[in-house]
Amino acid sequence: MENMLLVFGITVAGVLGGAMVLHGVGKVGGGLGGFWCRAPGLDVIVTWFTVLPWLLGAVFFGWWGVLGGIAGQVVGLTVWGWGHELANRKAMKGPRIVKVLNALVGRPRNHAALWVTTLAVPVFWMVRVAEVVAYPPLVWLVRFPRYKSGEWINVSRQKFSGLVGHDLVWCLYCDWMTGVWSLGTEMLRNVESFWCPIRFQDAKKCANCKVDFPDVFGGWVPADGSMEDVVKVLKDKYEGAERYSWFGHPGRVRLTIEGEEEVR
Repeated sequence: MENMLLVFGITVAGVLGGAMVLHGVGKVGGGLGGFWCRAPGLDVIVTWFTVLPWLLGAVFFGWWGVLGGIAGQVVGLTVWGWGHELANRKAMKGPRIVKVLNALVGRPRNHAALWVTTLAVPVFWMVRVAEVVAYPPLVWLVRFPRYKSGEWINVSRQKFSGLVGHDLVWCLYCDWMTGVWSLGTEMLRNVESFWCPIRFQDAKKCANCKVDFPDVFGGWVPADGSMEDVVKVLKDKYEGAERYSWFGHPGRVRLTIEGEEEVR
């Protein structure tokens, strides 16, 4: 229990101290502030506020350390939210996301649901680790296209006028989360179309997956096709290509002599 309280106190101090530093960095602006608002700088910030307390707590104190880190994050985040709202009383009195959603589903249910979404944090963090560790070797090994993480994973909603406290925290979470997931999906498009360009037998699955994997109906071989069809698609889509990207990748769009777009 003593170890849990120790980690709890350190985590609360780390969350509040880190938030104060970020406020200071934000006031500096320019390149310094911009670096921390997009990957890879943002990766450091997200790690500090999410998984670092759990990891260090687990290493030094086991499960008591993990529980202390989680409790410290909850308290630190809540205290910061209250403080930020007190410092922005004018915005507090105006229109807010939390007011509308509390009215729609009730305050307890809305807030409980938000905290439930934090269970996905380790998942998004692991996706980000995979993007950094697992994908780059594929760029070298099989000539997949490169991506600038900062163009996908960045946060900017802190600049939105009137977004404070509770609303700001959760909007920044979504800001980071959507970027991580979108980049991961983009990378998986290359993986699927390169190694397995075959449509699924389940028509409903194809319809559901086409949103994230447009090549399902944009080049993959029908489920009742043949291996000869698969080989033809692979040769047609990849032979002579500079980078082996998914079929609908923007890099495949080029202008013909007549000025029309052609996708190869």
